[in-house]
Amino acid sequence: MVGRPNVGKSSLINALVGTKVGIVSDRPQTTRFLVRGILNEPSLQLVFTDTPGLHKPRNVLGQRLNQRVDEAVAGVDVLVLVVDGAAGVGRGDAFVAEREVEPFAGPRIVAVNKVDRLRGRAVVPQLAAAADLAPFDHVLPVSARTGAGVPELSAVLRTLAPEGPPLFPADRASDQSLEQLVADVVREKALALTREEVPHSVAVVTEDVERDEETGFLRVSCTILVERESQKGIVVGRGGRMMKEIGSAARAELETTLGARMHLELRVKVLKDWQRDPRSLDRLGL
Repeated sequence: MVGRPNVGKSSLINALVGTKVGIVSDRPQTTRFLVRGILNEPSLQLVFTDTPGLHKPRNVLGQRLNQRVDEAVAGVDVLVLVVDGAAGVGRGDAFVAEREVEPFAGPRIVAVNKVDRLRGRAVVPQLAAAADLAPFDHVLPVSARTGAGVPELSAVLRTLAPEGPPLFPADRASDQSLEQLVADVVREKALALTREEVPHSVAVVTEDVERDEETGFLRVSCTILVERESQKGIVVGRGGRMMKEIGSAARAELETTLGARMHLELRVKVLKDWQRDPRSLDRLGL
């Protein structure tokens, strides 16, 4: 799955897999790592690769995220370009099509997402505009939010996927490690709860995970990184209120996802201009 930021790639993969495997936010650069969602059925395994939104980068992080998209596309069998039908097909979509879709040698699909926000025949011009971006084998209207068109997209992907052995165990819905899952969920909640000036600057590192072998109880500690002292104050909140809200929301989702009780400890540190510092990005795995 490729596309410009905020077109709904992660939401669409979640809908196709049938469970949440990628965090979702309306903020750009929510997806920073390649996350693979795995659909398992008795005689079928489809692996969907979620990618960062392709954009014209303004810093080293942006450059590296774009490189991740390039690397991901080089290793897949089918390419799906996701565009936002509600916002309208535009130059950002053309940029992605030129960079990723045109050179791709395999089957190519364009999924026009968010059609639930369009009325009646308003979807037709968006389908036509999407079809003009590149030579596609299929042009499909979908809504990750309502599920409209998702079965049709899944059916097409099943006909295009090559035969082969399963790539992952049948009980896995994602290739994420526990540490990365925790970090992503904490960051998702921080994105949802903090103000506009913070989200781009937030990164989360899982520092430690301890599991009680008898009870399964988890003790997890994470560090939330920001670039400015002022941002640290926003994430912490008055009297630590924001940190408590982020931690409570993240813990509730993680306990449901993992099926285990947990203690989640959060702290905030300032790592100045980490998005522009190659050494900091290396330490963060970015």
